[in-house]
Amino acid sequence: MRLILAAVLAAAAVPAIAQAPAGLPGSPNAAAVTAGTYAVDPAHTQVTWTLNHMGFSMLSGQFGAEGGSLTIDPKRPAAAKLDVTFAINKLSTTSEQFNHHLESKDFFDAATYPTARFVSTSVVANGDRAKITGNLTIKNVTKPVTIDATFVGAGTNPMSKKLNFGFRGTAMIKRSDFGLGYALPVVADDVKLDINAAFTAQ
Repeated sequence: MRLILAAVLAAAAVPAIAQAPAGLPGSPNAAAVTAGTYAVDPAHTQVTWTLNHMGFSMLSGQFGAEGGSLTIDPKRPAAAKLDVTFAINKLSTTSEQFNHHLESKDFFDAATYPTARFVSTSVVANGDRAKITGNLTIKNVTKPVTIDATFVGAGTNPMSKKLNFGFRGTAMIKRSDFGLGYALPVVADDVKLDINAAFTAQ
């Protein structure tokens, strides 16, 4: 889940290395993030998964965030708490037929398990980057996952007039760990997760 997540936790430490294009309301200024609990922005949060399909090609799809929150105090980044739920029953690929197959009992059994959830257990911040370790639950199976996150930017959203900020992250999981081992070993077990996460003041 590019779900998921916390270089923002470095908030007042070192400015982010990436520079936002001129004219955008957000900038890589972590000091703009103030202590509080922020809501996940479902419209701008997604997890893209990618795996090797039979050694022929790389295959990707996406999940969107359904809800969640990030509680953060820039002065105490290690105390941050992240809790995000993803809509498995609204997964997306470029093929409607493949979507239905992934939603079936062969894979996610989305009718029985419509959501996945990530809940952080620890955060280690280093400048504009952070390692977020937490529990990922898919199909009622929970496994530890570590996300390497980088702060993107923060600022006032000109539409909502509220503080927005976000980060990008990556993680690796094995689909067999979550009961998603259909077509092993001809389809790879290792899955890369690219996470884009956005949060907004409530």
